[in-house]
Amino acid sequence: MVLWGWVTCHLDRGCLPRRRVVIRFDYPTLSGPGSRGWLLIERGDAEVCGKHPGGEENLVVVVNDPVAFARWDLGELAWGDALRSGAIEVTGSRELARELPTWNRRVEPAQHQPTPAPATAPA
Repeated sequence: MVLWGWVTCHLDRGCLPRRRVVIRFDYPTLSGPGSRGWLLIERGDAEVCGKHPGGEENLVVVVNDPVAFARWDLGELAWGDALRSGAIEVTGSRELARELPTWNRRVEPAQHQPTPAPATAPA
């Protein structure tokens, strides 16, 4: 569900490769059909597949902590922090592994601007 939410709402299609790319997402803490999914990228567009779409898997993303993935998706957790903590593991093409976090429309937490406190009227 987290993968579908990211692809539907926050995936920046303008940053996607134009070539065909298959990325497998594994969720070892989940069971059943939702424990694995694929992101198929073709001609700069993407879709989530419940079954292997065919062809070589260019990247494998293991999401050991789905909450961490959701927090990254929402811009609350830096991709590098998720990797360092072991919440997310990535194997495969180094180029794609570096590019994948740039496909998120949300900004990294360090880029968030503090929200100014609301002005209060003098009493």
